[in-house]
Amino acid sequence: MKIAYVLNTYPQPSQSFIRREIHALERSGVGILRLAMRRFEGPLVDPRNEGERQRTHYVLEQGVARLLWAVLRRMVKAPGAFLTALGLTVRMIRTAGADPIRHLFYLIEAAYVAERCAAEGVEHLHAHFATNSAAVAMLAATLSGLPFSFTMHGPEEFDAPEALSLPLKLARADLSVAVSQFGRSQLYRWAGFEHWPKIRVVQCGIEPSVFPEPTPLPEGPLRLVTIGRFVEQKGQMTLVLAMARLRDSHPDIRLTLVGDGQMRPDLEAAIRRHGLEDRIALTGWVDEARVNAELASAHALVMPSFAEGLPMVLMEAMATGRPVISTYIAGIPELVTPEIGLLVPAGDVEALAAALVGMAGMARERMLAMGLAGRARVLERHDVDREAAKLLGHIRALKGRG
Repeated sequence: MKIAYVLNTYPQPSQSFIRREIHALERSGVGILRLAMRRFEGPLVDPRNEGERQRTHYVLEQGVARLLWAVLRRMVKAPGAFLTALGLTVRMIRTAGADPIRHLFYLIEAAYVAERCAAEGVEHLHAHFATNSAAVAMLAATLSGLPFSFTMHGPEEFDAPEALSLPLKLARADLSVAVSQFGRSQLYRWAGFEHWPKIRVVQCGIEPSVFPEPTPLPEGPLRLVTIGRFVEQKGQMTLVLAMARLRDSHPDIRLTLVGDGQMRPDLEAAIRRHGLEDRIALTGWVDEARVNAELASAHALVMPSFAEGLPMVLMEAMATGRPVISTYIAGIPELVTPEIGLLVPAGDVEALAAALVGMAGMARERMLAMGLAGRARVLERHDVDREAAKLLGHIRALKGRG
């Protein structure tokens, strides 16, 4: 079987879960055609991402002439399908209420995707995220007659489902995938009851071989790490404020912020303002090996997010044998149970500071037991090969249904 993965910008440093899923499918014998609209212009620190970039076909780099030629070919080959796709495009334009040119480009991109899939013998289209990639996949499926599916991650998609024409995509998709039960509930909100049976849960996964043995807890005072993009929804500012509350009472706690993003200047200013330069370090983007090394040298991972899907970084920390501190939001409580970590209300700086104090005062034996319990849970529930097999099973079932 051959599946086309339709993506917006790929690969990106924060989307290793897509790469892992693709590789798992390829290990099972499935052919994958990587079709991204554009390439990521920033540095790809992880060499595996550079390998993915070399294997990805970039639609917008084909030039205007080739894209318009694909549109013309689709109009001639299947005029009825083209008119249907054009009608869907108009519906998305009306729903979004702005920027008709952008949606017309989706149709142009979809025509090229349909042509490429025909040339490559693709049997199914799958998109990640319910944004423009799902729109292009939906239109390409209409133009080509291929079945299509998409995985919705959140949290951005939860914020503007109507502007994304999510009800239309759910109605047209042969399969819709959520990464958590919470995510499925959000899809249920925007899908007609008749489409609920098409909505499945396939969780993001880790590669167990990357985490062969839990690393020993480090000696010394509490060292914490948080990993992710520096954006408002990740809540890193509340963590800086929590550290500021503990500056005098718990001077030995250390924190490393792994990642980068638009909020970095604000975080650096807050660290300076509260005199925390010697207690909070920022690394910038690093490769997966460095991420694992930072987890290994920390006692616990902290993720104070305001909005999430199902965070990969929590899974990776748990696989390393580390307890976690996070927030009661989205799919996180499905992953982090009381024997694995501490959950606090999102945005509650005082509760977050109290959780840090609780972790700092925790007996080493209990911390170790929490880490081992988390490792067992994530290896049981989030093996990427098992989850990819679930996705493939759902996709193959569509052929039998047809």
